[in-house]
Amino acid sequence: MTTSRFTITHRVEFADTDMAGIMHFSNYYRWMERVEHEFFRSLGLCIMQKQEDGSIIGWPRVSASCSFNAPAYYEDMLDVELIVTRKGVKSLTMKFEFQRDGARIAHGQMKTVCCLIRHGEPMKSIAIPDFISKKIGEQPHSTRPKHS
Repeated sequence: MTTSRFTITHRVEFADTDMAGIMHFSNYYRWMERVEHEFFRSLGLCIMQKQEDGSIIGWPRVSASCSFNAPAYYEDMLDVELIVTRKGVKSLTMKFEFQRDGARIAHGQMKTVCCLIRHGEPMKSIAIPDFISKKIGEQPHSTRPKHS
């Protein structure tokens, strides 16, 4: 069974905010990474998957973006949904939806590449291994209306 969607709910902490009590824009990127890690864990995977030979399969970022519709404030409870929008041979593209009480306040996207990391050698992009690919699905294109 493959999975292409995953959601966490998280509270905006004081450390996430600026002096006006508004979540600082940089923290949206941290939260996108947080939900990505939780998504992998939910599948029994890790974004730094150790291999028997001591190498690591990792997912360095190729690009990341985030757009903001409304501010998030200290103590807000936000739902953050990860949606795998593309699973390529070597890469994953994920969309992120940030919602407060069902209303979208921000949305982002991140593209990562599957890489083999060996000590003392440069990273090398590789095809996503079957044991990972079988667990991660790609969300079919939806005709669902977009939130504003």
